[in-house]
Parts: sequence; structure tokens; C-alpha cells
Amino acid sequence: MIGGWHFGRLAAVTVLAAPFLVPIMASGQGIDHDGWEALLQRHVVETGNGASTAVDYAGMASDRLALQRYLGQTAAVDRGEFRQWSESDQLAFLINVYNAQTVELILTAWPELESIRDLGGLLESPWEIEFFELLGKRRSLDELEHEMIRGHYDEPRIHFAVNCASIGCPALSREAYEGGRLDRQLEAATRRFLGDRSRNRLEGGVLYASPIFDWYRADFESGFRGAESLAGFLSLYGDSLGLAASEQRALRQGDIDIRYLAYDWQLNSTAGGDHP
Repeated sequence: MIGGWHFGRLAAVTVLAAPFLVPIMASGQGIDHDGWEALLQRHVVETGNGASTAVDYAGMASDRLALQRYLGQTAAVDRGEFRQWSESDQLAFLINVYNAQTVELILTAWPELESIRDLGGLLESPWEIEFFELLGKRRSLDELEHEMIRGHYDEPRIHFAVNCASIGCPALSREAYEGGRLDRQLEAATRRFLGDRSRNRLEGGVLYASPIFDWYRADFESGFRGAESLAGFLSLYGDSLGLAASEQRALRQGDIDIRYLAYDWQLNSTAGGDHP
């Protein structure tokens, strides 16, 4: 809702150096995300026959000045400007910030970590760390994802766009998200993830799915394209899941059991571990 934003009680403390708070280059509504896309093109590679991606964090580290410049631009956007944008421009902006800030968080400890969960502490997960400035307040990734994105946009496909720097995550796109092509990009991200047999597959009459569908089940049952159940949502993408027409009908009717696979929290790095 463009005019209905409400933000939390976080202190307005900037963590990026002042030189990075540069004027925004506007492109219609929203901002120019070309700097972020250039980083993605240089340092994100496809894996698993194109079903997923991995990040060259060493390359990102060498380009960290460019990353921080982009993040400085996003930090300079104020709430008044943000409210002027269309919902698709708002959502694309927030997804890009989430993904770029996640990379920045990884770089604060790179290369001395094997998982994003190595960050944080006993009383604070990495997603609860308030480490970046956005729309006038200091934020955490949790607040950005759950309050600012999920809390304001009825769009379950965002779960295939935001990336938590882990192998179990949907792919970090090699494109920046943009309002004018957001629907197409979200649809492509959803189909790519559901087409990944290491994360979602029918086996022995049981649909084994990513635990993302368990953790955020309510989001997938909120009526997207008429789907009011998880099975109904998944049946919308039965072709991506590789289901025959009869299996898609069975899924839609609730006649296929859905179980959840383990989640791989290993860092989605080109330098570490095997990627599906």
C-alpha cells in the first residue's frame, strides 16, 4: 500500500560512510539499480544446470567499494520519495536492498565463515543485527523481510527472490529486480526454484518440497491466483514441478502428501562446498 507505511522504533543511525550517501539517479519511478546488476553479472554464476546460483564472494570483496556505493544510494532514499513510487518499484527496491545487504553482511566476516549462521551471537541471529540504514532508520534483515516486505505486499513469490546466502535458498538472481519487469522476474524465479529437483520433487507418490513452504505456508495460502492451500499454490506450477496432468489434479485435490526436505545452510559460495 503506497501511502500506508508504518515503520518501527529503530534509531536512525547510519552505518555507511558519508561519502557513499550520494544523490539517487532516478529512472521513472524508483532508482537506478544498474550498479547492483553489474555486480551480480560479474560475481554470480549459475550452478546446477541453471537451477541455482553461487556467489564469488572474493570477487564481491574486491568490488566492495561499488557495492557500498550502491547501498549508499539506497540509504539516501527517504520515506517521502519512496511513497511516490508504484508498489512494484517499491517492492523491487526492497528486494534488491535485502539481497545486497546480505552480501555486505557476509563480506564483514569473509572468508572466515562457512554459513551466514556463523554471524550474530548467542542472543542475536544474523538476521536480527541492525546494521544498515533504510528509509531513515537503522534496520535488520528480519525487519526488512518480515515487516517491510511480507508485512506490506501480498506477494508469496518474494520467497524465491530474497536470498539468504545459503545453498538451500532460491537462487540469487543475476538481474537486479525492477518495477517494470518485476512480475516476469518473480515468475521466472518461482519456476526456476520449483524446477530444481534437489529442492522439490515427486518421489514415490510423495511431493518432497523445500522447507520454505513449511516455514511460510500461510503466505502461499493467502489466495494468490485463487490458491487458498499450499497444494493449490504448488499446483499452479505443476509443470515446473514436472508433474503429469493427473498428478497436478491429485495435488490440487489434496491427494498427494507433501513432506519437507532438509535445508542446506552452507554458504552459497563458488569457493566452498558442492552445489546442487
